Amino acid sequence: MKNDNLGFRVSDLREAAGMTQAQLAKKLKTTQSAIARLESGKQNISTEMLKKLSQALGRNLVTSPGSLSLEINGGQKLFGTIETNTSKNGAVGLLCASLLNKGKTTLRRMPRIEEVHRILEVLESIGMNVVWQGSDVVLTAPKQLALSSIDKVAAQKTRSIIMFIGALMHRYEKFSLPQSGGCKLGSRTVRPHFYALEKLGVDIETTDDAFEVKVKKGKNKETEIVLYESGDTVTENALFAAALTPGRTTIKYATSNYMVQEVCAFLVKAGVTIEGIGTTTLVVEGIDDLDTDLDYTLSEDPTDSMFFLAAAIVTNSAIEITRCPIDFLELELLVLEKMGFKYEKSKPYLSHNGLTKLVDIKTKVSKLIAPPEKVHSRPYPGLNADNLPFFAVIATQAEGQTLIHDWMYEKRALYFTELDKLGGDTLLADPHRIYINGRTPLKAAELVCPPALRPATILLIAMLGATGRSVLRNIYSINRGYEKLVERLSSLGANIGYLDEF
Repeated sequence: MKNDNLGFRVSDLREAAGMTQAQLAKKLKTTQSAIARLESGKQNISTEMLKKLSQALGRNLVTSPGSLSLEINGGQKLFGTIETNTSKNGAVGLLCASLLNKGKTTLRRMPRIEEVHRILEVLESIGMNVVWQGSDVVLTAPKQLALSSIDKVAAQKTRSIIMFIGALMHRYEKFSLPQSGGCKLGSRTVRPHFYALEKLGVDIETTDDAFEVKVKKGKNKETEIVLYESGDTVTENALFAAALTPGRTTIKYATSNYMVQEVCAFLVKAGVTIEGIGTTTLVVEGIDDLDTDLDYTLSEDPTDSMFFLAAAIVTNSAIEITRCPIDFLELELLVLEKMGFKYEKSKPYLSHNGLTKLVDIKTKVSKLIAPPEKVHSRPYPGLNADNLPFFAVIATQAEGQTLIHDWMYEKRALYFTELDKLGGDTLLADPHRIYINGRTPLKAAELVCPPALRPATILLIAMLGATGRSVLRNIYSINRGYEKLVERLSSLGANIGYLDEF
C-alpha cells in the first residue's frame, strides 16, 4: 500500500505525540530513513506495518480517518483546567490569506485538524512549500503556482476553497477551482461571493464541478461593496480582494466575527490599512504587492471555549477554562446566566495578536432552568451560529421547555433530534425550530456522527453526561474542527478513548 496522504497523517500523528522519526523508528524496530520514506509517500506500507504504526501512535490507521470511533463511559464529573485552542475558522482564513504573500508566511499555534490538513493538501498540490515546525506552519510561495495540479479531492472536502478566489484574482486573469463541499448543512449559497467580488472585476461562472473565474480589474481609486449577505467567508473573500487592490475599498454590511477580525489583524501586520475593525463597515487601503516574511500567531477559538462550557454544564462539573475570547462569548454567557449558570471570570488580558481580549472562566455546579426567551443566533455581535447547537444539549439539563431557532442553516435542527436517543425529549416544529423539554436523565447509546461538525459535538457532550458506555462512530466531522479532543477530555478526567477495532 502506497499513500501520500497516509504518510502525511503518520507524520502529523507522530509530531502530535511529541516523537521524533528516530523514536518512532525505535518503537517499530526499523530505521529512521524508512520512517522518512514512509512519511514522504515513498515507502510501501503493509497491513502488518499499519497495525504496528497504529499501536505505536495510539491511533487506528487500519481503517480510514472517517471510520474512527469513540468509546465513552459517561456520567462522571470533570475536574481540572483546560486551555482554549486556537481557532479552526481563523486558521483556514489565514491559510487562504497566505496566498496573497509571495514571500514566507509563518502561522504560529496552528491547530492540527482535518480542515487545516485539507487546505494544506490543496496548497501543497499547487506548489506551496509547507513545513510544520512543532505547532507552527511555515508556508513559502513558489515563483509560479501550479493550479493545473490542484488536489481536487481535498479541495472538494472544504467550503473554504472559495476563499482562494479573493487571493488568486491578484495573480491570474483566468483560472479554475474545484467546487467545494464541507459540512452537510443544506444549500448554503455562494452567490454573495459573486456579488461582492464582481465589484472588483471578478466574474465567476459555475459548472457542475468547478468555479470558472475571469478577472478584469478596473482603474477606480474608490470602490464600494455592499455585501448581499453578512457572512464570514464572504467578508474574508472581499478583504483578500481589497488587500492587493490599490486604492480605497469600502465593504459594507461586513460581519465582524472573530475569524474576520483575525484576518484583519493579519492583513494589518502585512501592511494593509483597515479602518473599522470590529464594525460592519470596513475601509481598506490596498497595497500594490505583498512579498515579505510574515509572522503571525493565531488567536483563540470561542467555539472551543463553548464546547468545554457545555461539557462542564452537562456533566455538572466545576472546571477552569483558560484563554477564552470573551468578546465572542459575552451573549452566550448572559443567556446561560439567565438559565441559572454560575461562574467566575478573570480580568481580561490580550492574546498574542494584541487584539483579542481573553479571560479565564471557572464554572460552578449549577441548577439550570429553561431560558425565558427563544435561543437564536445572529451575525456578530449576536449569539454565534456555531455556538447555538451547544444550547440544545444544555437544554436537556434545564428545567422547563427551551425553544431553539436555528434559522441560519437549513435542516441543522433536524440533527438535534438525535439527542432523543441519549435520553433527550425534543419536539421538532419545523426544519429550523426545535423544542427541548428538560430536565431529563441522559442515557448511554451507540450512534453515528452526523456529517456536520457542531451537531456531532453535542452528541459527544451528551454521552459524557450519560451514565454507562456509549459509542460514537465515524468522528471525521468532529476531527474537522477540534484538535486532540479525546486527549484534552481525558486530562479533565473523562473516561473516553478511541475504539480499538483492529
